[in-house]
Amino acid sequence: QVQVMESGGGLVQAGGSLRLTCVASGGIPSITLMAWHRQVPGKQRESVAGITGGGRTYYSDAVKGRFTISRDKAKNTVYLQMNGAKPEDSGVYYCQVNVDHDVAVQDYWGQGTQVTVSS
Repeated sequence: QVQVMESGGGLVQAGGSLRLTCVASGGIPSITLMAWHRQVPGKQRESVAGITGGGRTYYSDAVKGRFTISRDKAKNTVYLQMNGAKPEDSGVYYCQVNVDHDVAVQDYWGQGTQVTVSS
């Protein structure tokens, strides 16, 4: 059973930095995507950044140039370095892990970690 665990959330002042970590564990033959999403109350979950199995990265326009996604393939871990934080970056950050089980591809999600950016 694949489990996804986020950590690193907290309170940061505007302009500050925070690093989020997501670890996937369990029966994982191959990861095709690890991505970060965020959600605030009353709004839909939105994509923040992702990194494919081949190492290609993408970012939302809102965070491009400020956030950096990276990974440690051997540890099935992905990081989100948040620099130049803004109050609008606040929200619950969720990690998505897309696993290729050969017979099927399945998404797994963590419980989320709260990020609050104070102005």
